[in-house]
Amino acid sequence: MRHPRLIGVRPPRGAPVPISVPAVPAPAPAPVSHSRLVPALCLVTIVLAVLDSNIVSAAAVPLVRDLDPEGGLAKVPWLVTAFQLAATAALPLYGKLCDTLGAKRVFLGALGVFLLGSALCGFAQSMPQLLAFRALQGIGGGGLMSITLVVLRLSARAARETAPPATPAPPPSRGAGAGGLVAGAGMALGPWVGGMLTEHLSWRWIFWVNLPVGLAVLLTAAAVLHLPDRPERRRVDYAGAALAAATTSSLLLTLEWGGDRWPWLAPPTLALAAATLALLALFLWRQATAPEPVLPLTLFRPRALRLGFAVQLLLGIGLTAAIVQVMLYLQVAHGLDSASAGLFLLPMAAGMTVSGLLAQRYATGRTRLPLALGTSGAALGLALLATSTAHTPAWTTRGELFVLGCGFGLLVGRLIQYAQDTAPAGLLGVTTTAARFFQTLGGAAGAALGGVLLTRLTGLDGAAARGHDPSTAVPGAALPFTGGIDTVFACLAALMLLATALVLRLPSLPGRETSPGTAEPPPGLKDWAGAREGVN
Repeated sequence: MRHPRLIGVRPPRGAPVPISVPAVPAPAPAPVSHSRLVPALCLVTIVLAVLDSNIVSAAAVPLVRDLDPEGGLAKVPWLVTAFQLAATAALPLYGKLCDTLGAKRVFLGALGVFLLGSALCGFAQSMPQLLAFRALQGIGGGGLMSITLVVLRLSARAARETAPPATPAPPPSRGAGAGGLVAGAGMALGPWVGGMLTEHLSWRWIFWVNLPVGLAVLLTAAAVLHLPDRPERRRVDYAGAALAAATTSSLLLTLEWGGDRWPWLAPPTLALAAATLALLALFLWRQATAPEPVLPLTLFRPRALRLGFAVQLLLGIGLTAAIVQVMLYLQVAHGLDSASAGLFLLPMAAGMTVSGLLAQRYATGRTRLPLALGTSGAALGLALLATSTAHTPAWTTRGELFVLGCGFGLLVGRLIQYAQDTAPAGLLGVTTTAARFFQTLGGAAGAALGGVLLTRLTGLDGAAARGHDPSTAVPGAALPFTGGIDTVFACLAALMLLATALVLRLPSLPGRETSPGTAEPPPGLKDWAGAREGVN
Protein backbone atom coordinates (compact mmCIF):
# COMPACT_ATOMS: atom_id res chain seq x y z
CA MET A 1 0.00 0.00 0.00
CA ARG A 2 1.33 3.45 -0.93
CA HIS A 3 1.30 5.98 1.84
CA PRO A 4 0.10 9.48 1.21
CA ARG A 5 2.96 11.92 0.71
CA LEU A 6 0.99 14.94 1.93
CA ILE A 7 2.38 16.58 5.01
CA GLY A 8 0.19 16.01 8.06
CA VAL A 9 -1.63 12.93 6.65
CA ARG A 10 -1.22 9.92 8.96
CA PRO A 11 -1.04 6.41 7.38
CA PRO A 12 -3.79 3.88 8.27
CA ARG A 13 -3.57 1.91 11.51
CA GLY A 14 -1.43 -1.22 11.23
CA ALA A 15 0.36 -0.09 8.10
CA PRO A 16 4.16 -0.23 8.23
CA VAL A 17 5.72 3.12 9.01
CA PRO A 18 8.20 4.17 6.35
CA ILE A 19 11.70 4.74 7.59
CA SER A 20 13.65 7.55 6.02
CA VAL A 21 17.27 6.73 5.38
CA PRO A 22 19.52 9.77 5.44
CA ALA A 23 21.73 10.16 2.44
CA VAL A 24 25.38 9.32 3.01
CA PRO A 25 27.32 12.53 2.66
CA ALA A 26 30.07 12.53 0.11
CA PRO A 27 33.57 12.61 1.56
CA ALA A 28 34.76 16.13 2.14
CA PRO A 29 37.43 17.24 -0.24
CA ALA A 30 40.91 17.63 1.08
CA PRO A 31 41.77 21.06 2.43
CA VAL A 32 43.35 23.45 0.00
CA SER A 33 46.74 23.05 1.63
CA HIS A 34 46.61 19.31 0.94
CA SER A 35 45.85 19.70 -2.75
CA ARG A 36 48.26 20.66 -5.47
CA LEU A 37 48.29 24.36 -4.55
CA VAL A 38 50.63 24.32 -1.58
CA PRO A 39 53.15 21.92 -3.16
CA ALA A 40 53.25 24.25 -6.17
CA LEU A 41 53.80 27.26 -3.90
CA CYS A 42 56.59 25.45 -2.08
CA LEU A 43 58.36 24.50 -5.30
CA VAL A 44 58.20 28.11 -6.49
CA THR A 45 59.69 29.22 -3.17
CA ILE A 46 62.57 26.76 -3.48
CA VAL A 47 63.29 27.97 -7.01
CA LEU A 48 63.49 31.59 -5.80
CA ALA A 49 65.90 30.75 -2.99
CA VAL A 50 68.16 28.49 -5.05
CA LEU A 51 68.30 30.83 -8.04
CA ASP A 52 69.41 33.69 -5.82
CA SER A 53 72.30 31.67 -4.42
CA ASN A 54 74.30 32.04 -7.66
CA ILE A 55 72.24 34.33 -9.90
CA VAL A 56 74.60 37.28 -9.32
CA SER A 57 77.46 35.59 -11.18
CA ALA A 58 75.90 36.57 -14.53
CA ALA A 59 75.37 40.20 -13.48
CA ALA A 60 78.86 40.85 -12.11
CA VAL A 61 80.12 43.29 -14.75
CA PRO A 62 77.13 45.69 -14.93
CA LEU A 63 76.70 45.47 -11.15
CA VAL A 64 80.30 46.51 -10.51
CA ARG A 65 80.07 49.22 -13.18
CA ASP A 66 77.20 50.86 -11.27
CA LEU A 67 78.33 50.44 -7.67
CA ASP A 68 82.14 50.37 -7.60
CA PRO A 69 83.85 50.62 -11.00
CA GLU A 70 87.34 50.90 -9.50
CA GLY A 71 87.69 48.08 -6.98
CA GLY A 72 84.36 46.29 -6.96
CA LEU A 73 85.38 43.40 -9.19
CA ALA A 74 87.45 41.90 -6.39
CA LYS A 75 84.34 41.82 -4.18
CA VAL A 76 82.14 39.97 -6.71
CA PRO A 77 82.90 36.47 -5.33
CA TRP A 78 81.70 37.70 -1.94
CA LEU A 79 78.24 38.33 -3.37
CA VAL A 80 77.87 34.56 -3.68
CA THR A 81 79.89 33.76 -0.56
CA ALA A 82 77.88 36.11 1.68
CA PHE A 83 74.62 34.43 0.68
CA GLN A 84 75.94 30.88 1.02
CA LEU A 85 77.73 31.59 4.29
CA ALA A 86 74.65 33.12 5.92
CA ALA A 87 72.35 30.41 4.56
CA THR A 88 74.59 27.60 5.78
CA ALA A 89 75.18 29.12 9.21
CA ALA A 90 71.44 29.59 9.84
CA LEU A 91 70.38 26.05 8.89
CA PRO A 92 70.86 24.30 12.28
CA LEU A 93 68.73 26.91 14.06
CA TYR A 94 65.93 26.60 11.50
CA GLY A 95 65.60 22.89 12.15
CA LYS A 96 65.16 23.38 15.88
CA LEU A 97 62.73 26.26 15.42
CA CYS A 98 60.67 24.13 13.05
CA ASP A 99 60.25 21.32 15.58
CA THR A 100 59.56 23.84 18.37
CA LEU A 101 57.33 26.50 16.79
CA GLY A 102 55.87 24.63 13.84
CA ALA A 103 56.79 24.51 10.17
CA LYS A 104 54.24 27.11 9.04
CA ARG A 105 55.49 29.90 11.32
CA VAL A 106 59.12 29.29 10.48
CA PHE A 107 58.37 29.02 6.75
CA LEU A 108 56.51 32.34 6.67
CA GLY A 109 59.21 34.02 8.77
CA ALA A 110 62.03 32.80 6.53
CA LEU A 111 60.13 33.93 3.43
CA GLY A 112 59.60 37.38 4.95
CA VAL A 113 63.31 37.77 5.74
CA PHE A 114 64.22 36.61 2.23
CA LEU A 115 61.87 39.13 0.58
CA LEU A 116 63.15 41.96 2.79
CA GLY A 117 66.72 41.14 1.83
CA SER A 118 65.76 40.96 -1.86
CA ALA A 119 64.15 44.41 -1.77
CA LEU A 120 67.13 45.95 0.01
CA CYS A 121 69.59 44.34 -2.43
CA GLY A 122 67.77 45.98 -5.33
CA PHE A 123 68.08 49.41 -3.67
CA ALA A 124 71.76 49.03 -2.68
CA GLN A 125 73.94 52.03 -3.51
CA SER A 126 77.37 50.56 -2.72
CA MET A 127 79.15 47.22 -2.63
CA PRO A 128 79.32 47.09 1.21
CA GLN A 129 75.56 47.68 1.37
CA LEU A 130 74.90 44.98 -1.21
CA LEU A 131 77.10 42.50 0.66
CA ALA A 132 75.25 43.16 3.92
CA PHE A 133 71.85 42.80 2.26
CA ARG A 134 72.97 39.61 0.51
CA ALA A 135 73.81 38.14 3.91
CA LEU A 136 70.32 39.07 5.17
CA GLN A 137 68.82 37.50 2.05
CA GLY A 138 70.90 34.37 2.69
CA ILE A 139 69.54 34.02 6.23
CA GLY A 140 66.03 33.81 4.81
CA GLY A 141 67.10 31.71 1.83
CA GLY A 142 68.67 29.10 4.08
CA GLY A 143 65.33 28.56 5.78
CA LEU A 144 63.46 28.38 2.49
CA MET A 145 65.80 25.72 1.09
CA SER A 146 65.24 23.49 4.14
CA ILE A 147 61.94 24.24 5.91
CA THR A 148 60.06 24.22 2.61
CA LEU A 149 61.00 20.55 2.27
CA VAL A 150 59.42 19.91 5.67
CA VAL A 151 56.25 21.73 4.56
CA LEU A 152 56.11 19.56 1.43
CA ARG A 153 56.47 16.40 3.49
CA LEU A 154 53.78 17.42 5.97
CA SER A 155 51.35 18.56 3.26
CA ALA A 156 51.74 15.20 1.50
CA ARG A 157 51.04 13.46 4.81
CA ALA A 158 47.89 15.57 5.25
CA ALA A 159 46.75 14.59 1.75
CA ARG A 160 47.06 10.91 2.67
CA GLU A 161 45.12 11.37 5.91
CA THR A 162 42.23 13.31 4.37
CA ALA A 163 41.90 11.45 1.06
CA PRO A 164 38.93 9.03 0.65
CA PRO A 165 39.88 5.36 1.09
CA ALA A 166 39.55 4.57 -2.61
CA THR A 167 41.59 7.60 -3.69
CA PRO A 168 45.32 7.01 -3.98
CA ALA A 169 47.38 9.73 -2.38
CA PRO A 170 51.03 10.48 -2.96
CA PRO A 171 53.47 9.11 -0.40
CA PRO A 172 54.65 11.69 2.13
CA SER A 173 58.20 11.62 0.78
CA ARG A 174 57.16 12.38 -2.81
CA GLY A 175 56.91 16.13 -2.19
CA ALA A 176 60.30 16.36 -0.50
CA GLY A 177 61.88 14.44 -3.35
CA ALA A 178 60.37 16.85 -5.86
CA GLY A 179 61.59 19.78 -3.77
CA GLY A 180 65.14 18.51 -3.74
CA LEU A 181 64.95 17.90 -7.49
CA VAL A 182 63.76 21.45 -8.16
CA ALA A 183 66.54 22.81 -5.94
CA GLY A 184 69.20 21.01 -7.97
CA ALA A 185 67.75 22.13 -11.31
CA GLY A 186 67.51 25.70 -10.02
CA MET A 187 71.24 25.74 -9.31
CA ALA A 188 71.94 24.95 -12.96
CA LEU A 189 69.50 27.61 -14.22
CA GLY A 190 70.68 30.45 -11.96
CA PRO A 191 73.42 31.92 -14.20
CA TRP A 192 71.18 31.80 -17.28
CA VAL A 193 68.24 33.52 -15.56
CA GLY A 194 70.55 36.18 -14.15
CA GLY A 195 72.03 36.85 -17.57
CA MET A 196 68.60 37.23 -19.19
CA LEU A 197 67.29 39.64 -16.55
CA THR A 198 70.46 41.71 -16.61
CA GLU A 199 70.54 41.93 -20.40
CA HIS A 200 66.89 42.89 -20.91
CA LEU A 201 66.11 44.85 -17.71
CA SER A 202 68.75 45.68 -15.10
CA TRP A 203 70.92 43.87 -12.59
CA ARG A 204 68.62 45.17 -9.85
CA TRP A 205 65.80 43.04 -11.24
CA ILE A 206 67.62 39.83 -10.35
CA PHE A 207 66.56 40.75 -6.79
CA TRP A 208 63.29 42.61 -7.39
CA VAL A 209 61.83 39.76 -9.45
CA ASN A 210 61.47 37.86 -6.16
CA LEU A 211 59.04 40.41 -4.69
CA PRO A 212 55.79 39.90 -6.63
CA VAL A 213 56.20 36.13 -6.74
CA GLY A 214 57.31 35.86 -3.12
CA LEU A 215 54.55 38.13 -1.80
CA ALA A 216 51.93 36.07 -3.63
CA VAL A 217 53.32 32.90 -2.06
CA LEU A 218 53.48 34.53 1.39
CA LEU A 219 49.86 35.74 1.38
CA THR A 220 48.48 32.52 -0.10
CA ALA A 221 50.40 30.28 2.30
CA ALA A 222 49.33 32.36 5.30
CA ALA A 223 45.69 31.87 4.30
CA VAL A 224 45.53 28.23 3.22
CA LEU A 225 48.46 26.42 4.81
CA HIS A 226 47.29 23.97 7.49
CA LEU A 227 49.85 21.38 8.51
CA PRO A 228 49.36 18.32 10.72
CA ASP A 229 52.54 18.87 12.72
CA ARG A 230 52.35 19.08 16.49
CA PRO A 231 55.23 21.28 17.65
CA GLU A 232 56.43 20.85 21.21
CA ARG A 233 57.24 23.93 23.23
CA ARG A 234 60.87 23.45 24.16
CA ARG A 235 63.80 25.66 24.92
CA VAL A 236 65.89 26.63 21.93
CA ASP A 237 69.65 26.34 22.30
CA TYR A 238 70.57 29.76 20.91
CA ALA A 239 74.12 29.44 22.25
CA GLY A 240 74.57 26.23 20.28
CA ALA A 241 73.11 27.89 17.18
CA ALA A 242 75.55 30.78 17.55
CA LEU A 243 78.48 28.37 17.88
CA ALA A 244 77.27 26.47 14.80
CA ALA A 245 77.12 29.71 12.81
CA ALA A 246 80.56 30.80 14.01
CA THR A 247 82.12 27.40 13.25
CA THR A 248 80.60 27.27 9.78
CA SER A 249 81.62 30.84 8.99
CA SER A 250 85.19 30.26 10.14
CA LEU A 251 85.47 27.07 8.08
CA LEU A 252 84.11 28.69 4.92
CA LEU A 253 86.37 31.71 5.33
CA THR A 254 89.36 29.41 5.72
CA LEU A 255 88.48 27.64 2.48
CA GLU A 256 87.69 30.93 0.72
CA TRP A 257 90.85 32.82 1.71
CA GLY A 258 93.34 29.95 1.98
CA GLY A 259 95.46 29.68 -1.14
CA ASP A 260 93.87 32.84 -2.56
CA ARG A 261 94.26 35.86 -0.34
CA TRP A 262 97.01 34.18 1.70
CA PRO A 263 99.11 31.03 1.19
CA TRP A 264 97.82 27.94 2.97
CA LEU A 265 100.68 27.97 5.47
CA ALA A 266 100.59 31.73 6.08
CA PRO A 267 99.90 32.84 9.69
CA PRO A 268 96.43 34.31 8.91
CA THR A 269 95.29 31.07 7.25
CA LEU A 270 96.64 28.95 10.09
CA ALA A 271 94.97 31.25 12.64
CA LEU A 272 91.62 30.85 10.87
CA ALA A 273 92.06 27.07 10.78
CA ALA A 274 92.92 26.99 14.49
CA ALA A 275 89.88 29.15 15.27
CA THR A 276 87.70 26.74 13.28
CA LEU A 277 88.95 23.76 15.28
CA ALA A 278 88.46 25.58 18.59
CA LEU A 279 84.93 26.63 17.66
CA LEU A 280 84.14 23.10 16.50
CA ALA A 281 85.28 21.69 19.84
CA LEU A 282 83.09 24.20 21.71
CA PHE A 283 80.13 23.39 19.48
CA LEU A 284 80.49 19.63 20.02
CA TRP A 285 80.77 20.14 23.78
CA ARG A 286 77.66 22.31 23.77
CA GLN A 287 75.66 19.78 21.76
CA ALA A 288 76.73 16.98 24.11
CA THR A 289 75.66 18.89 27.24
CA ALA A 290 72.70 21.04 26.15
CA PRO A 291 69.25 19.69 27.14
CA GLU A 292 67.81 20.64 23.72
CA PRO A 293 70.71 20.70 21.21
CA VAL A 294 70.17 22.25 17.78
CA LEU A 295 72.02 19.34 16.16
CA PRO A 296 71.85 16.26 18.43
CA LEU A 297 75.08 14.28 18.22
CA THR A 298 73.13 11.05 18.60
CA LEU A 299 71.67 11.80 15.18
CA PHE A 300 74.95 10.46 13.78
CA ARG A 301 74.79 7.09 15.55
CA PRO A 302 72.56 5.15 13.12
CA ARG A 303 74.37 4.08 9.97
CA ALA A 304 71.49 5.24 7.76
CA LEU A 305 71.75 8.88 8.84
CA ARG A 306 75.53 8.92 9.22
CA LEU A 307 76.21 7.60 5.73
CA GLY A 308 73.35 9.64 4.28
CA PHE A 309 74.84 12.87 5.59
CA ALA A 310 78.25 11.91 4.18
CA VAL A 311 76.74 11.34 0.74
CA GLN A 312 74.95 14.70 1.01
CA LEU A 313 78.31 16.37 1.68
CA LEU A 314 79.92 14.70 -1.35
CA LEU A 315 76.91 15.59 -3.50
CA GLY A 316 77.21 19.25 -2.53
CA ILE A 317 80.91 19.28 -3.38
CA GLY A 318 80.42 17.53 -6.72
CA LEU A 319 77.36 19.46 -7.92
CA THR A 320 78.56 22.97 -7.08
CA ALA A 321 82.15 22.41 -8.19
CA ALA A 322 80.92 20.89 -11.46
CA ILE A 323 78.73 23.92 -12.26
CA VAL A 324 81.53 26.37 -11.44
CA GLN A 325 84.13 24.47 -13.47
CA VAL A 326 81.76 24.02 -16.44
CA MET A 327 81.14 27.77 -16.51
CA LEU A 328 84.89 28.41 -16.45
CA TYR A 329 85.52 25.81 -19.15
CA LEU A 330 82.91 27.31 -21.49
CA GLN A 331 84.18 30.85 -20.99
CA VAL A 332 87.85 29.97 -21.34
CA ALA A 333 87.88 27.17 -23.91
CA HIS A 334 84.99 28.41 -26.07
CA GLY A 335 85.20 32.16 -25.38
CA LEU A 336 81.57 32.50 -24.29
CA ASP A 337 80.18 35.23 -22.09
CA SER A 338 78.41 34.28 -18.86
CA ALA A 339 74.89 34.45 -20.35
CA SER A 340 75.80 32.23 -23.32
CA ALA A 341 77.64 29.82 -21.04
CA GLY A 342 74.54 29.64 -18.86
CA LEU A 343 72.56 28.36 -21.86
CA PHE A 344 74.88 25.33 -21.97
CA LEU A 345 73.63 24.38 -18.51
CA LEU A 346 70.08 23.89 -19.80
CA PRO A 347 70.81 20.27 -20.92
CA MET A 348 72.13 19.60 -17.42
CA ALA A 349 68.95 20.99 -15.87
CA ALA A 350 66.86 18.96 -18.35
CA GLY A 351 68.73 15.78 -17.43
CA MET A 352 68.17 16.41 -13.73
CA THR A 353 64.46 16.95 -14.30
CA VAL A 354 63.96 13.89 -16.51
CA SER A 355 65.86 11.44 -14.32
CA GLY A 356 64.39 12.82 -11.11
CA LEU A 357 60.82 12.52 -12.36
CA LEU A 358 61.41 9.01 -13.67
CA ALA A 359 62.88 7.98 -10.32
CA GLN A 360 59.90 9.44 -8.45
CA ARG A 361 57.55 7.54 -10.74
CA TYR A 362 59.19 4.13 -11.08
CA ALA A 363 61.65 3.73 -8.19
CA THR A 364 59.20 4.05 -5.29
CA GLY A 365 60.20 1.79 -2.39
CA ARG A 366 63.76 1.27 -3.62
CA THR A 367 66.65 2.82 -1.79
CA ARG A 368 70.13 1.95 -3.00
CA LEU A 369 69.51 1.30 -6.71
CA PRO A 370 68.45 4.83 -7.77
CA LEU A 371 71.11 6.43 -5.57
CA ALA A 372 73.86 4.15 -6.90
CA LEU A 373 72.75 4.85 -10.47
CA GLY A 374 72.86 8.56 -9.67
CA THR A 375 76.36 8.63 -8.20
CA SER A 376 77.78 6.40 -10.94
CA GLY A 377 75.97 8.45 -13.63
CA ALA A 378 77.43 11.66 -12.22
CA ALA A 379 80.87 10.06 -12.17
CA LEU A 380 80.43 9.06 -15.83
CA GLY A 381 79.38 12.58 -16.83
CA LEU A 382 82.35 14.12 -15.01
CA ALA A 383 84.73 11.58 -16.59
CA LEU A 384 83.39 12.50 -20.04
CA LEU A 385 83.91 16.19 -19.30
CA ALA A 386 87.47 15.40 -18.22
CA THR A 387 88.22 14.30 -21.81
CA SER A 388 87.02 17.60 -23.30
CA THR A 389 89.42 20.00 -24.99
CA ALA A 390 89.18 23.45 -26.52
CA HIS A 391 88.22 21.75 -29.81
CA THR A 392 85.38 19.59 -28.43
CA PRO A 393 82.17 20.28 -30.41
CA ALA A 394 79.41 22.11 -28.60
CA TRP A 395 76.90 19.28 -29.13
CA THR A 396 79.29 16.85 -27.43
CA THR A 397 79.59 19.12 -24.42
CA ARG A 398 75.80 19.42 -24.23
CA GLY A 399 75.46 15.63 -24.31
CA GLU A 400 78.02 15.23 -21.53
CA LEU A 401 76.18 17.80 -19.42
CA PHE A 402 72.90 15.95 -20.00
CA VAL A 403 74.50 12.73 -18.71
CA LEU A 404 75.86 14.63 -15.71
CA GLY A 405 72.42 16.09 -15.01
CA CYS A 406 70.77 12.66 -15.21
CA GLY A 407 73.14 11.42 -12.52
CA PHE A 408 72.60 14.34 -10.16
CA GLY A 409 68.85 14.25 -10.77
CA LEU A 410 68.68 10.80 -9.17
CA LEU A 411 70.40 12.14 -6.04
CA VAL A 412 69.24 15.61 -5.04
CA GLY A 413 65.64 14.67 -4.33
CA ARG A 414 65.96 11.08 -3.16
CA LEU A 415 68.69 11.83 -0.61
CA ILE A 416 66.38 14.31 1.13
CA GLN A 417 63.60 11.74 0.91
CA TYR A 418 65.86 9.08 2.44
CA ALA A 419 66.81 11.38 5.32
CA GLN A 420 63.16 12.11 6.07
CA ASP A 421 62.21 8.43 5.85
CA THR A 422 64.81 7.67 8.54
CA ALA A 423 64.03 10.72 10.71
CA PRO A 424 63.13 9.78 14.30
CA ALA A 425 59.85 10.86 15.87
CA GLY A 426 59.74 14.57 16.64
CA LEU A 427 62.94 15.37 14.73
CA LEU A 428 61.74 15.81 11.16
CA GLY A 429 62.84 19.46 11.04
CA VAL A 430 66.25 18.79 12.58
CA THR A 431 66.92 15.83 10.28
CA THR A 432 65.85 17.68 7.13
CA THR A 433 67.89 20.78 7.90
CA ALA A 434 70.88 18.62 8.84
CA ALA A 435 70.73 16.97 5.41
CA ARG A 436 70.47 20.36 3.70
CA PHE A 437 73.24 21.70 5.93
CA PHE A 438 75.74 19.10 4.77
CA GLN A 439 74.78 19.55 1.12
CA THR A 440 75.06 23.35 1.38
CA LEU A 441 78.32 23.12 3.29
CA GLY A 442 79.66 20.76 0.64
CA GLY A 443 78.58 23.21 -2.07
CA ALA A 444 80.46 26.10 -0.48
CA ALA A 445 83.49 23.91 0.10
CA GLY A 446 83.32 22.50 -3.44
CA ALA A 447 83.39 25.93 -5.06
CA ALA A 448 86.41 26.94 -2.97
CA LEU A 449 88.35 23.67 -3.23
CA GLY A 450 87.76 23.43 -6.98
CA GLY A 451 89.22 26.90 -7.44
CA VAL A 452 92.19 26.13 -5.19
CA LEU A 453 92.96 22.90 -7.07
CA LEU A 454 92.68 24.66 -10.42
CA THR A 455 95.03 27.42 -9.33
CA ARG A 456 97.58 24.91 -8.03
CA LEU A 457 97.47 22.96 -11.29
CA THR A 458 97.75 25.89 -13.69
CA GLY A 459 99.14 28.83 -11.74
CA LEU A 460 96.24 30.86 -13.17
CA ASP A 461 92.82 31.83 -11.90
CA GLY A 462 89.61 32.31 -13.79
CA ALA A 463 90.04 36.04 -14.07
CA ALA A 464 93.56 35.72 -15.45
CA ALA A 465 92.55 33.25 -18.10
CA ARG A 466 89.49 35.18 -19.20
CA GLY A 467 90.85 38.64 -18.75
CA HIS A 468 87.32 39.37 -17.42
CA ASP A 469 86.13 39.37 -21.03
CA PRO A 470 86.35 36.72 -23.75
CA SER A 471 87.44 39.35 -26.25
CA THR A 472 90.48 40.24 -24.12
CA ALA A 473 91.47 36.75 -23.00
CA VAL A 474 95.13 36.21 -22.22
CA PRO A 475 96.83 34.66 -25.28
CA GLY A 476 97.81 31.06 -24.71
CA ALA A 477 96.05 30.86 -21.35
CA ALA A 478 93.24 28.63 -22.57
CA LEU A 479 95.36 25.52 -23.19
CA PRO A 480 96.92 25.08 -19.71
CA PHE A 481 93.74 26.30 -18.06
CA THR A 482 91.61 23.76 -19.92
CA GLY A 483 94.04 21.00 -18.97
CA GLY A 484 93.72 22.00 -15.33
CA ILE A 485 89.93 21.95 -15.49
CA ASP A 486 90.07 18.44 -16.99
CA THR A 487 92.05 17.31 -13.96
CA VAL A 488 89.50 18.89 -11.63
CA PHE A 489 86.71 17.02 -13.45
CA ALA A 490 88.63 13.75 -13.04
CA CYS A 491 89.02 14.39 -9.30
CA LEU A 492 85.30 15.11 -8.99
CA ALA A 493 84.52 11.87 -10.85
CA ALA A 494 86.65 9.96 -8.31
CA LEU A 495 84.75 11.73 -5.53
CA MET A 496 81.43 10.54 -6.94
CA LEU A 497 82.78 6.98 -7.13
CA LEU A 498 83.52 7.28 -3.41
CA ALA A 499 79.91 8.39 -2.96
CA THR A 500 78.82 5.26 -4.85
CA ALA A 501 80.71 3.09 -2.37
CA LEU A 502 78.96 4.83 0.53
CA VAL A 503 75.55 4.52 -1.12
CA LEU A 504 75.97 0.76 -1.48
CA ARG A 505 76.40 0.56 2.31
CA LEU A 506 73.17 2.43 3.08
CA PRO A 507 70.55 0.32 4.87
CA SER A 508 67.72 -0.46 2.49
CA LEU A 509 64.23 0.71 3.36
CA PRO A 510 62.03 -1.28 0.96
CA GLY A 511 58.52 0.07 0.66
CA ARG A 512 58.83 2.29 3.71
CA GLU A 513 56.48 5.25 3.52
CA THR A 514 56.01 6.44 7.07
CA SER A 515 54.50 9.65 8.29
CA PRO A 516 56.84 12.12 9.94
CA GLY A 517 56.50 12.25 13.67
CA THR A 518 55.19 8.66 13.91
CA ALA A 519 58.15 6.68 12.63
CA GLU A 520 60.05 4.36 14.90
CA PRO A 521 63.44 5.90 15.71
CA PRO A 522 66.29 4.26 13.81
CA PRO A 523 68.64 1.99 15.76
CA GLY A 524 70.82 4.09 18.01
CA LEU A 525 68.14 6.71 18.61
CA LYS A 526 65.64 4.65 20.61
CA ASP A 527 67.43 5.10 23.94
CA TRP A 528 67.89 8.80 23.32
CA ALA A 529 64.21 9.23 22.40
CA GLY A 530 63.21 7.51 25.64
CA ALA A 531 65.54 9.72 27.63
CA ARG A 532 63.95 12.79 26.03
CA GLU A 533 60.51 11.63 27.14
CA GLY A 534 61.79 11.24 30.67
CA VAL A 535 63.25 14.75 30.67
CA ASN A 536 60.14 16.34 29.21
